[in-house]
This record gives sequence, structure tokens and C-alpha cells, in this order.
Amino acid sequence: MKKTFELIAPCHFGMEAVLKREITDLGYDITLVEDGRVTFIGDEETICRANIFLRTAERVLLKVGSFHAESFEELFQNTRSIPWEEYIPQDGKFWVAKASSIKSKLFSPSDIQSIMKKAMVERLKKAYGLEWFPESGSSYPLRVFLYKDEVTVGIDTSGDSLHKRGYRTLTSKAPITETLAAALIMMTPWNRDRILVDPFCGSGTFPIEAAMIAANMAPGMNRSFLAEDWKNIIPRKFWYEAMDEASDLLETEVEVDIQGYDIDGDIMKAARANAESAGVDHMIHFQQRPLSALSHPKKYGFIITNPPYGERIEEKENLPALYKEIGERYRALDSWSLYMITAYEDAERYVGRKADKNRKIYNGMMKTYFYQFMGPKPPKRKTGD
Repeated sequence: MKKTFELIAPCHFGMEAVLKREITDLGYDITLVEDGRVTFIGDEETICRANIFLRTAERVLLKVGSFHAESFEELFQNTRSIPWEEYIPQDGKFWVAKASSIKSKLFSPSDIQSIMKKAMVERLKKAYGLEWFPESGSSYPLRVFLYKDEVTVGIDTSGDSLHKRGYRTLTSKAPITETLAAALIMMTPWNRDRILVDPFCGSGTFPIEAAMIAANMAPGMNRSFLAEDWKNIIPRKFWYEAMDEASDLLETEVEVDIQGYDIDGDIMKAARANAESAGVDHMIHFQQRPLSALSHPKKYGFIITNPPYGERIEEKENLPALYKEIGERYRALDSWSLYMITAYEDAERYVGRKADKNRKIYNGMMKTYFYQFMGPKPPKRKTGD
């Protein structure tokens, strides 16, 4: 009989609604949406499917407990009361990989980590009748969040963050993560029937993620996950079944118009290599091309892009002219939409119009804005077309 678990999927701040929709579309019930994470219900199979199919989650955590703790003694006792033997085998390797604390009396990550590890050892000593643990088996790293003295404890099932799809070996100067790129694309009305151009594509993340969405390609198809080794919790057959499901859904022959440009020829080579590694190089047209050459004869396309925003002082001087040119090239396109993530505060001023929508998004620790300039919708196709 399958077990029922609570699972936590962390995501970029501001992307909770996109992730929530993804989880619901996979068929799972959401129990809680908080800043930067979504909690949902599932079983062993869910752990496999969530890791393989979720485009916008950073990782998938198996929630093992939550409790209130204002002192290290409370933290120790409550951690010890979690039935760790149900999750960690005798030879399991276990440690607190990350502890974060916001508005809580306990705030030192290193102290939280060492006290929780001690409490786990105490519990498992008693459960297994051992004085010493070899920790030579599979890995069970913990991630712990403290918020207003409430402690949430999860075991990381993913290993490497899920933004590491396995295709990006080469990156440009200011790369956007794969999970954030996917989330931003999914926040727009773009679909595979519409044109997508990224005139500052760098190492190709926006075009590649768009092509993967168009091809219905599961983002975790070409990588492995930590929980694949958890034979005590997840039978291997669930991983095989989830991978088979991902293969069955793949549509690599779909016709799309996705283009990526950059002024840097070496970066274009890297973008092509990344697209090839992802298995979508035949779906994207990459070209070394300046912004001034941005044009397209067709209507109703999308620009989705991450333009330079002047992290270096000498670049800052060029920004007004650059964003003015973005506005000019955009206006020259017929009935297009422009979606742009940037940290540049004067973007709207120089683009030459106010965005229809503007979302504040934290890209790592950097505050950025997702400006959304919406073009008209294409007319509905007549039936029989």
C-alpha cells in the first residue's frame, strides 16, 4: 500500500502561483502556499513525478515534521521525537544541509544544524540499538526552515537543485536560472503556436526552456535524483514508470518559431551546444545578431528576454540608449508583446511606455522587475481553418 506524504516544493519568490498551477495540473492537492514554497500531498510515485515534471520548483522536500521551538532544548527534544527510523536506514548518511531562520529566536544556522544532528543520532541510536553509525549508504540531507519560531523539517529528495536540468554546461555573464526562465515564460500567454524571440539570449535559457515546454519535454528527463537511491522509501519501479510517462508525452516533431539572438558569437556557440544537449537544437534558430536587426514579418509574436542591466559602472552609461532601442524595435513589430526581466529601474521610461503589468521578482538576492507590455490577442481561428 502506498504511503501518504506531505511534500514541500521551494520556488523563486513571486513564482508561487505558477508552481501551484503546475502541481495541480499533475493531479495533487495543495495544502499550503507560502512565500517561496508550496506544500502538497502525495505518495512515493509523487516524489518521482514531481522531480521529473515540475519546471518551476527548486527541489522537492519530503516533510517529516514541524513544531514550535524558541530554545535549543525545545529544538533538540522536538527533533528527537520525529520517527527518523521510518526514513533513514541504519547505514544512511544524514546531516542538516541547510537551515534558514526568519523572525525566530533561534537564528544561528550552524548551531541549529549541529543540535538537530545530535538529536537525530540520539533517536536512531535507540531505534537501531547502535552506538555508532557508518553513514556509508544513501544520502538523506535535511533542509530546515524557521519562521516566527515555527520549525519545518524536510528531507531533500532532489539532490542538485532542479534548475540543473543537465543541459547547460556553458553560461553567459548574467545567466537566468532554468527554473526562473520557465516560470517567467509560463506567466505569459505564450504557447507553441506563437513566435518567440529573445534578442539577448546569452547561453540560450529562454529559447531552450520554451522549446522544452513546446515539446512537452519533462525538465528532469536527463538527470538523476538523490531519492532514486532511497530503496527503503521508494521502490525503483516508480522512477521507471515516471520516466516512461515522460518519454510517452514527448513531442519533438512539433513545428515552432523560436529564435535566439546575441551580439556575441562565442555565446551563440554556447547556446547552440546547450540546445543540442537539451535535445531541442532543431527547434530553435540561433543567430549572432545585434538588437538593431530585430524584426519579424509576422504579427502577434512575443519577445521574452533578460537584457543587460548594468551590473558594472561602465555599462550603466549605455543603458538609456539600449532600452530606448528596445522600445523602438518593439514598436516596429506588428501587434507583438514584450516581456522583460531587468533590475534597471528606468526601463519603462526609456522603452517609452508604461508596462501593462509589472511584477517584482527576486532573482537570487537581486531585486528585479518583470515588465509585461501586452500586445493584442490574435483573432480566433475560424473552425475549418
